[in-house]
Amino acid sequence: MQNQISDILRFVFLGNTVQQYLVFLGIMLFGFLFKTLVSKLLSEILFGVVIKRFNKEVTKDEFKRLLVTPLEFLTFLVFLYMAFDYLTYPPELGLPKEDELGLKRVLQRIYGIFLIVSITWVTMRIVDFFGMFFSKRAAKTLSKLDDQLVPFFVDFTKVIIVIIGFFVVLGTVFKVNVAGLVAGLGVGGLAIAFAAKESLENLLASFTIFLDHPFVVGDLVQVGEITGTVEKIGFRSTRIRTMEKSYVTLPNKSMIDKPLDNLTLRTFRRVKFDITLTYDTTSEQIKAIVSDIQHLIDEYPRTNQDGRVRFFNLGPHSKDIMVLYFIDTLDWDQYIDVKEEINYRIVDIVEKHGAEFAFPTQTVYMKREEG
Repeated sequence: MQNQISDILRFVFLGNTVQQYLVFLGIMLFGFLFKTLVSKLLSEILFGVVIKRFNKEVTKDEFKRLLVTPLEFLTFLVFLYMAFDYLTYPPELGLPKEDELGLKRVLQRIYGIFLIVSITWVTMRIVDFFGMFFSKRAAKTLSKLDDQLVPFFVDFTKVIIVIIGFFVVLGTVFKVNVAGLVAGLGVGGLAIAFAAKESLENLLASFTIFLDHPFVVGDLVQVGEITGTVEKIGFRSTRIRTMEKSYVTLPNKSMIDKPLDNLTLRTFRRVKFDITLTYDTTSEQIKAIVSDIQHLIDEYPRTNQDGRVRFFNLGPHSKDIMVLYFIDTLDWDQYIDVKEEINYRIVDIVEKHGAEFAFPTQTVYMKREEG
């Protein structure tokens, strides 16, 4: 029985024994089943040896969540290489040599591309980890400048890593002279730069934002018809959380080309509206209403002395009183609370003097014909 098993294991098929095929399948199966376990172990070792020494803000679980997936991919590629390296390519297949173009060379190049991509992926996740680390430190400082610099440099570093990975693929997999390629771009480089005009403009705009500081993360801004809080200033775009809680992404070029109103830098919030009264409101009623509302605005503790209440217009359907005042708060919730309370008091004043609010009306006079 033992001899029969030995004979089966030594049986040669396509240049490899059955034992070699079993080892190949075993390595592949082990790599597929234990790639997650191995990746978690590798990330834990990396965290303990390198990261833990100077990091206290980011936990081990957060670090592992970032690295497990790319390390799984990289680990499986390593097991894949070990498995195929255990086999020999039979001459019966007529495969070209390694230095000749053929299936074997194509597969090797594809494998090399995936290997470099996986290493690049792991490196970018490590950059994400450091971005998380520095973001948590920046959140503890009073300045908002570091809060917006961290995500910008994280994105910038990741772009550099991708470019380096691309040139490594050209140099190691396709044997391209990268130095000569970069030096010989010439007119082609100008064409590429012209094609990437939008990206370059957004990149330069991002540097303008960081140098000129028209706004920082956390500011309430209005750009065109969009109003919201700046949540992130990135490598190419700025992300704004609007009042409707939607997430708007604007190119950095638009943030500096369009008129931008930084509402956070205002010392007061402006309120302006008209009170429309019916035409049967008397002059004495209007004078009393204007006087009482002006007194309310002047004496209210959250408004300044620049408020103006005037009988402003004779409209087609109403007599209009303009109300203009400023609230000394930048907080949105406080702003609407103060505005609501003042509105209630204005309604009370109008009702106290026996006046009525107007709405668009139309009077039709019908002529009676005598028969």
